This record gives sequence, C-alpha cells and structure tokens, in this order.
Amino acid sequence: MSDSLASLPWSNNSDRRPMISRRDFTKVASIAAGSLFLSSDGGAQEKQAPVTGNPAAVRSGFVQNAGAEIYYEQTGDGPPIVFAHGLGGNHLSWWQQVPYFSPHYACVTFAHRGFSPSRLTSGGTVDPALFEDDLLALVEHLKLAEVRLVAQSMGGSTCLNFTLRYPQRVRALVMASTRGTVDLKTLDGADRKAIEAWSAERGGMEAELLKRGIHPAAGERMVREQPALEFLYREIDRLSANLDKDALRTKFRAAWTRPASDLKRLSVPVLFISGKEDVIFPPPAAVALANLVPGAKLESVPETGHSVYFQRPEIFNRLVFNFFEAHGGVLLPPHAEIG
Repeated sequence: MSDSLASLPWSNNSDRRPMISRRDFTKVASIAAGSLFLSSDGGAQEKQAPVTGNPAAVRSGFVQNAGAEIYYEQTGDGPPIVFAHGLGGNHLSWWQQVPYFSPHYACVTFAHRGFSPSRLTSGGTVDPALFEDDLLALVEHLKLAEVRLVAQSMGGSTCLNFTLRYPQRVRALVMASTRGTVDLKTLDGADRKAIEAWSAERGGMEAELLKRGIHPAAGERMVREQPALEFLYREIDRLSANLDKDALRTKFRAAWTRPASDLKRLSVPVLFISGKEDVIFPPPAAVALANLVPGAKLESVPETGHSVYFQRPEIFNRLVFNFFEAHGGVLLPPHAEIG
C-alpha cells in the first residue's frame, strides 16, 4: 500500500464498512427520474435543478454529434472535471463523486452514446470510434478550454484517445481500472508474463460470477459486504438494458490496437488506480502502463474490485482530489475538510 493510501480513512472493521442509506438511494432515484426535460416537440431542453444537500445547481441537456444526442449534467463551479463512465454505468455512476468534488470543481458527467438517457438519431450508431469526438463536442459545447478527466474502465478509451489527440486541453488524467485502447500484447515480455499469471489465476472468475448472478464489475466482496451498493450498481446498469453490451464489448476488444509505447507520448499528469481484487482488468497491467507514462502515479486499493470509485468512494475521491491538487487544482487551507 502506498504512503498516500496509508493515510486515508480505511479500516478492516466490518462495522465501519460504507453502506448506502435509504435516503441516499432515494436521492439517486429521484435524480434519475427527474433529470430529463423534453419540449413539446420532443427536443431536449437545458434546465436548472437544485441538488438536495448541495447549494450548487445542476445544468443538464443534450449535445448533438454524429447521429447521437449525448446527455450531460454539470454541477458546481470552478475548474472543470469530466467523468467518463464504464460499460455498466451512465452519468449516475458518479453519484458519490459529484457531491464530493462540486463544492470546489465544476463536475461534468455524461452518458456515452447508446447509454440512457443519451439517444441515437437517424443514422446514428453505437460505435466506440465516435466516443472521442462525442467528448470533444461536449467540451466545446460547454466552452471548456481545459479539463481534468476521470475515466473508469470503458471510459478510459474515450479519455486516453482524447488526451493523446488534444493534450493542450487536458490538465490531468485519471485512468481507473482501464487499459484505454492499449493492446496489452505490445507490452514487454516481463509485463506480459505477469498479466498471463494473473489470467491463469483469475481468468475464469468473471464468467463464474456471472453464473452466480453477481455483476463482475461489482464483485463478490461488494455483494457480501455492501449488498445495497451492489443492487444500486445493477440498477444503474439496467437503465441501458436496450443496449447490446455484448456486441459493444466485442467492438471495444477489436479496438484494442494502440501500441503500449504510445503512452510514452503522454505529456499530462496521469494517475492510474486499480483494485487488487479486480476480475476484469488485470492489476499487473495497471503497473505496466503506469511505468510507461512519464511521471505517472499508481495507486492499488486493497479489498476492492473493478469499481474502486463505486465500492471505495472515500478512498477514490481523496486520491483523485489530492492528485488534482498537486497538479494545478484547487488548493485547500491546511486541515480544511472536503466532501
């Protein structure tokens, strides 16, 4: 465990495990139900909606790009952070991050094309090759000259491609449980062997969890220790039930063609975060990728699966906040409380 992790609020005491209260769940559900306004002709409208317990307002709307309307929400003021969700999520996935960061940053969450409430228009397709351009359209629509990017799993492909193409528009990048679009077979021999050893030990666990009705991105520990949280994860995933995620997953795997050496070209600060119990993304891959990025930082979180941001938000949020603070983000007075 790194020194920064050792200083975070963490305990193995089962009585102190974070749980979702009924109030929290109701708040998320109410946001999901009320976040979308449509005009009489079916077109999207932006709105201002107060967030309970947070003085900031939520600005929401759609951005049109290449046959899709990309839904987004912006909460708070300050330097902008854009959060890019994974295959099992949408903009609501970041419900534990937005209240934490929005008193200090403008938090932008969005749903990738094909994920509810984003929608396709005539001729539109759910093509991962368009995700990067969708992000650019969103950033330009909101007139964000420079952004901080937080990417989870699938969102890593969006954000890595964007950062490599538009480095002048990215202040810092967080890559959580993701390879982006990197072909892990292009890593050096020692790194490939470490990943192969992980695959030999855990490679079949994803399918085994699915057979048992457990979402692999949530993991067995979340089911056992935080059943309400795992239920909420599955409910958010179900919001995009009409999307063929198996077909999309196949498209993503076909897009894993970027040479690992491309990461050496990254000129922005990068933080990699992984869960030690991840059964989807190999933690040894995070180590290998971080070693390729000049000056990159790596944090590995114990007793945590694929979704560190969802399962251990108190750790994830502090790691990301401190990382941004160290790279031109909001500076807090000593001993100031956040979140």
